[in-house]
Amino acid sequence: MNRRYFIKSGATLGAATVLFRLPPVDALAQQAVKGGTKSAGAFKKVVKTNEEWKRILTAEQYHVMREKGTEAPGASPLLKTYAKGTYVCAGCALPLFSSRTKYDSHTGWPSFWSPISKGNVLERPETAEGDTRTEVVCNRCDAHLGHVFDDGPDPTGLRYCMNGVALKFVPAGRRA
Repeated sequence: MNRRYFIKSGATLGAATVLFRLPPVDALAQQAVKGGTKSAGAFKKVVKTNEEWKRILTAEQYHVMREKGTEAPGASPLLKTYAKGTYVCAGCALPLFSSRTKYDSHTGWPSFWSPISKGNVLERPETAEGDTRTEVVCNRCDAHLGHVFDDGPDPTGLRYCMNGVALKFVPAGRRA
């Protein structure tokens, strides 16, 4: 192996690493959480009483995340946020969605075609007013986030329709 080939290969590998680097979500996903916890695989479950959640969350967040409410369509400032970064759970900061999978679904809620990791969200069947749909909850703190539908864009065909108050946007390069 000659020196020129070695240098060229190293430069190519370095450029590929920079170009395809994902946001630092793995470290965030495995951060320790204060308060009561239970093991949930790569991270610890957050367990709090309703009173503790009421102290931490706003009244609207509590209604949406703990009582399965829905924010008004078009109300979330995150609806028009398209900067590079990560959307984390507003209750426990678990990384949930990347800005790379966000799109405008014209529904009035922030929408994504895939979560960062299927292990970070739970999908549960839910029946309401005679309709069956799939609820999406945070796998770390069990917060209600929204619903997933099968009318999304390629490559998944899924639309994760999320309540903006259940999410917090963390710009690329910053930590939650």
